[in-house]
Amino acid sequence: MGMMRFVSTSGRITSDMVEQAYLSGFDRVPWQVRVRHGNGELLLERPASDSGNLHIPWRVEGYGQVMLSTATLMERPQAYHLPLELARGKLGQLRNQLAEWQMVGLEVPARVQDKLAEALGYFAQAAVIDHASERSVRLADEAVRHALNAADSLVACYTEQVIAVRRRATPKLPTLLGVDLGPVPLAQTAADRVVQAFNAAAVPLAWRRVEATEGHYDWEAIDRQVQWCRAEGLRVALGPILQFDRSSFPDWLALYDDDVDSLFSLATEFVKTAVLRYRGQVDLWQSAGRINSAERISLPEEVRVRLAARTIELCRRLDAKTPVVVSFDQPWAEYLSRHEMEYPPLHSADTLVRADLGLTGLALEINVGYHPGGTLLRDLLEFSRQLDYWSLLGVPLFVTVCAPSSIEPDRMATRRTGIPGTMWTPKAQALWVARYLPLLLAKPYLHGVFWGQLHDAQPHEFPHGGLFDAKGQPKPALRQLAAIRKSHLR
Repeated sequence: MGMMRFVSTSGRITSDMVEQAYLSGFDRVPWQVRVRHGNGELLLERPASDSGNLHIPWRVEGYGQVMLSTATLMERPQAYHLPLELARGKLGQLRNQLAEWQMVGLEVPARVQDKLAEALGYFAQAAVIDHASERSVRLADEAVRHALNAADSLVACYTEQVIAVRRRATPKLPTLLGVDLGPVPLAQTAADRVVQAFNAAAVPLAWRRVEATEGHYDWEAIDRQVQWCRAEGLRVALGPILQFDRSSFPDWLALYDDDVDSLFSLATEFVKTAVLRYRGQVDLWQSAGRINSAERISLPEEVRVRLAARTIELCRRLDAKTPVVVSFDQPWAEYLSRHEMEYPPLHSADTLVRADLGLTGLALEINVGYHPGGTLLRDLLEFSRQLDYWSLLGVPLFVTVCAPSSIEPDRMATRRTGIPGTMWTPKAQALWVARYLPLLLAKPYLHGVFWGQLHDAQPHEFPHGGLFDAKGQPKPALRQLAAIRKSHLR
């Protein structure tokens, strides 16, 4: 059993931070940890004693509560000083990414170097005085804040230059920008705004709704949404056909929880029926979703991967021309630190890619700002690094994103999840879109971006994650998406 210890000034480490903190190894896979804290000290116990990185949400002036990580640290008897190590970790990430992008030709303006030098200056001062002193802590906090400023400027330069290069080849990028329409047809005003903002749409296909009673199908809602998309010239992503959670699986399927053969047979019949019905009407099959997390589903990991492989095979065999993807949510895999699971999501994805099933690409579901069941807020640089990490699998990526516009209770939300921090407002949601969506469009391996929820006035999964508020009014984020589409996309 290994243990790592961190100290900070009293009151800086809260119970929420303790709940969300975890350790990961060189491969970025979280270890299972037991976390305790008291008297300004954080203790993390894990099965391994290897060097690792601490990840913890940290309040930073101007950024709210953002997930930060230390550099790789070895175990040692004495405690590490947390503010100083978080500053060291972010500065290390920043300098490494700066060098990497410069090697491939990025022109880095002086303002980025100046901001980096300022952050390094604060860190140097914090490192040479008593680490436990209030002055060292303040200097370390300033180092983190200035490092994040420098990272934002660096990513902005990268985004601007890469998009400019891509647009020299084609004036408008071919990337799909879409939204999940949900099951309810749009009112005319909302429909007009959706067509203005997006060139694609995701039409959900919940097994639970389609086959509420075994053997009886109701395709009416999906038919309407697909037909509307085709009439408006929107590209259609249909699915996930099998999404591994109880909100998508029909209740009657619980009768077959212990009968894997029957489950495979029933799933196969449903997938075949869906693909044959909509073949020729869709542009992207989302064959399986949430393979890795599978909340409230008792299926073993191996069975979920086999079922996902079966859906890929069926989609490819029945419709050889249309691309097929599977999706993984929570791609940082924070949940592994508290739940015993055998396969990290990247490993399961690698298995499916290497199986030569005809899989076209992978989709990542990133519900930002939610915990549990979502992805804690990361800065732009860490967001970019994680996308690049998944791109190592060598297939196109698609991303579904969502972020809240409020921290207030949401009676229409079906998922029990919290919204850590206090920064989320309609303006903050729009600002997140303005800062992060261009980065996604700059990634040449990323072929599509979808917003995960449309309406707050209808039942939805994540609190306040829609683009229309509870009164049906468009949020600023929708206007921001329309502006991005007009500037960059077909």
